[in-house]
Amino acid sequence: MFKQSNFFQRRLQKELMSLMKEPPPGVTVDGDQASQNLTLWTVHMEGVPGTLYEGEKFVLQFKFTSKYPFDSPEVTFVGNNIPVHPHVYSNGHICLSILTDDWSPALSVQSVCLSIVSMLSSCKEKKRPPDNSFYVKTCNKNPKKTKWWYHDDSV
Repeated sequence: MFKQSNFFQRRLQKELMSLMKEPPPGVTVDGDQASQNLTLWTVHMEGVPGTLYEGEKFVLQFKFTSKYPFDSPEVTFVGNNIPVHPHVYSNGHICLSILTDDWSPALSVQSVCLSIVSMLSSCKEKKRPPDNSFYVKTCNKNPKKTKWWYHDDSV
């Protein structure tokens, strides 16, 4: 009989190996930590040369439920250096449609990382979202519980 948890674990182990072997540019995963706890990954990301974030280092946290890949991971920037970006709140929450409404089981941690690298790389001006203060004061700790309004795909 097919077991969801076995599928979940196999899928995450496969994705972890893939991300370790072929990461997007400037991305590394803490493989030891992730293999010890498949539901919580720490991913390090460096700003791409020639972009506003060149030389900057960021840390992403991926949290997975047993419903992954049918349910998207919770992805946030963590630590002391959260990028100043129109789609990234100062608490690390990321307004990116593939993390909620546009998630598909065909997507992977690798594709999420690539999307975030691309989002940062295409940014023309470092600034916080206009509603940053209000959002950070009133939001749920889990960004997946936010009903995002995707209206600006120019950054």
